[in-house]
Amino acid sequence: MSATLTQSKVQIWLLASRPKTLPAALVPVLVGGALAYGDRLFAAGPFLAAVLGALLIQIGTNFANDYFDFVKGADTEERMGPTRVTQSGLVTPRQTLIATAVAFALATLVGLYLVLVGGWPIVAIGVLSILSGLAYTGGPFPLGYNGLGELFVMIFFGFVAVLGTYFVQAHAVTPLAWWVAVPVGLLSSAILVVNNYRDIQTDRKAGKRTLAARFGERFAKVEYGVFVFGAYLVPLALVGLGKLSWFALLPLLTLPLAAKLMRSMLTESGPVLNKTLAGTGKLLLFFGVLLSIGLVR
Repeated sequence: MSATLTQSKVQIWLLASRPKTLPAALVPVLVGGALAYGDRLFAAGPFLAAVLGALLIQIGTNFANDYFDFVKGADTEERMGPTRVTQSGLVTPRQTLIATAVAFALATLVGLYLVLVGGWPIVAIGVLSILSGLAYTGGPFPLGYNGLGELFVMIFFGFVAVLGTYFVQAHAVTPLAWWVAVPVGLLSSAILVVNNYRDIQTDRKAGKRTLAARFGERFAKVEYGVFVFGAYLVPLALVGLGKLSWFALLPLLTLPLAAKLMRSMLTESGPVLNKTLAGTGKLLLFFGVLLSIGLVR
């Protein structure tokens, strides 16, 4: 009985961590590490710590979102996305809040090592990342409720994560690091666009003013296309300008998947978009892995 109960609890918290969103945390660290490797500056310890820290902050943010979306009334029985553990009653709001604190506390412990390696800039990155993770759905001006979700993702899952990972290894940031962060941030933002497009109606009822809820379905579809296909322009430009080798064009192999996902966004609605959401996470992962291969060559 106890083994079954333990397994059930593990499954519940795994569900709460939203594993399909975790590529958004992993890929930017992978790209930053690959760029450092290509520059002969790779350091295994800081890289692995950056991976763990990024995953913990992402999980903590997911827990916080689960809690705040429930207490603010954004997660109801009408939502069409995957099960949310607080709204469904699998865990209590207090348990979700404690789990949020634990995840961020563990991320802070990992961050202490990165501070020793990278200095005080890492303190600023860590503090801002955790505060922003809480402020995404919590606080007096929740970012996700006021149309700033995409900007938040672009900044923290694009620039901050890629540049921070590169910095703890190289102790500097190059222009190329800024550029390779762009497609990562765009594809991470595209994941959010699918989520917001799917939830337009329930978000509007809850007063959650995402860009999709404000400007409608057509806007969300265009936004998704700009983010997804805009990501491919960066490696094309960098190779064309001679900043990267031809291996950096490997992400173009994912274009068929991108086209399939775009068709889904144009023709589907409702719970079917959960597959599009998961597919966009896979696109980010495949794109990021192929870009990383191109960066180490």
